[in-house]
Amino acid sequence: MHVQVLASGSRGNSLLVRAGELHLLLDAGLPLGELEQRLDQARVSPDRLDAIALTHGHLDHVRAAGLLAKKSGATLICCEALMRNNSVRSAPRLRTLKVGSPLEIASSRGADRISLLGVTVPHDAEPTLAFRVEHQGRIACLVTDLGSPEPALKHRLGDAHLAVLEFNHDAQRLAEGPYPRKLKKRILSSRGHLSNTQAGECLRALANPNLHTLVLAHLSSENNTPELALAAAETALQAAGRGNVRLIVAEQESVGTNLRV
Repeated sequence: MHVQVLASGSRGNSLLVRAGELHLLLDAGLPLGELEQRLDQARVSPDRLDAIALTHGHLDHVRAAGLLAKKSGATLICCEALMRNNSVRSAPRLRTLKVGSPLEIASSRGADRISLLGVTVPHDAEPTLAFRVEHQGRIACLVTDLGSPEPALKHRLGDAHLAVLEFNHDAQRLAEGPYPRKLKKRILSSRGHLSNTQAGECLRALANPNLHTLVLAHLSSENNTPELALAAAETALQAAGRGNVRLIVAEQESVGTNLRV
């Protein structure tokens, strides 16, 4: 299994999962044309997509979901409450994801199958999910858009070989930055976004002996820097005795490396 970040940040998020002949997209938050360009850069034609799964209903995660599903023929997978979202309703094929219950997704071109588990996390879009994807014993987790470290993450997602984890902001930069007070309050709330320090707390729970790669995701261009986020991740991994984990920062404007899980 391979994962590749197509976009990560407040202007749009999407992650491609490849498992043999199976192609799964986690979130589709870019405009349709731009998302198709990112898929092309990853050398995947949209009509190769088997499914698109959504973490939650904010526009930077669902913007092109229904349109891409309609154009590609992919099945759109989300919680029942999200099926009424304007960006979702145009999808011709919808499949319900039940929180806490693994969902098997099959390739339309071969025998490959993956298991997708959604776990609720605290965020101001109800519900918001973290994802655990498993294929042939290899496990990748996507954990973004949560306002506080979630104790259940270690129990449900603490066996990943590769993790994508939100490092949204540096608390001091946010406090001193240009955002209006109302927006700062939202980001800092328990249903907002993780600071670097909070992400480090989550990482200590996720840093199991099998973890070999960590992707730092959803960094704020205004309130964070890759250097600050990497320093927080390194500190947390050292504290967990996992200083050998590979660290990668996901980018908003470019497709990331195709990473083997």
